[in-house]
Amino acid sequence: MNPTGKLYFRYGTMGSAKTALLLTTAYNFEERGMAYRCFKPVIDTRDERNVIRSRIGIERECCWIYPESNMVTLVEELQQTDGYLPSWILVDEAQFLTEQQVDQLAYVVDKYGINVMCYGLRTDFRTHLFEGSKRLLEVADTIEEVKSTCTCGRKTIVNARVTSTGDIITEGEVVEIGGNERYIAVCRNCWRNKRIEQSKKKGQLPL
Repeated sequence: MNPTGKLYFRYGTMGSAKTALLLTTAYNFEERGMAYRCFKPVIDTRDERNVIRSRIGIERECCWIYPESNMVTLVEELQQTDGYLPSWILVDEAQFLTEQQVDQLAYVVDKYGINVMCYGLRTDFRTHLFEGSKRLLEVADTIEEVKSTCTCGRKTIVNARVTSTGDIITEGEVVEIGGNERYIAVCRNCWRNKRIEQSKKKGQLPL
């Protein structure tokens, strides 16, 4: 076992530039001649090609992670095809990993000494932990928050799902891929006040 690797989890709300940070990190590795690979769960279907793309327009090729993928096998296959193991693995949209896949990444860190840096959301639109994020919070060596600011000036916490008219939705399928037209990042206070305002308009009791 090689003890030098670490499992990192960098989480933030939508629009907090997590993907841009990942791509910047990949660029820095490339400039320094460091071996790395990018991965991304295939559940994010906004891009037809296997790329990680930031909202600011930069992108980089990646390897798909399928729900049935074994991360240990994927990494070991890299050694077979490339002739070496990467020093770093960067994972975008890590909230969509399964609990088993997170544990497999932890095993890769411990066995091969590879640094694995996962970027993703902490909670869904209902403010509940995603499966992958929950496991990362439980087992990651280093946890960092990528902060962003709500329109009111507070720190964003909630990835609120909204209708075309801007109303906040609190029920529905957990996974629904979308961008600014479906989600807004807000602080907990604004999220609560908006829901209270909606309830009053409908003649319901405040939340």
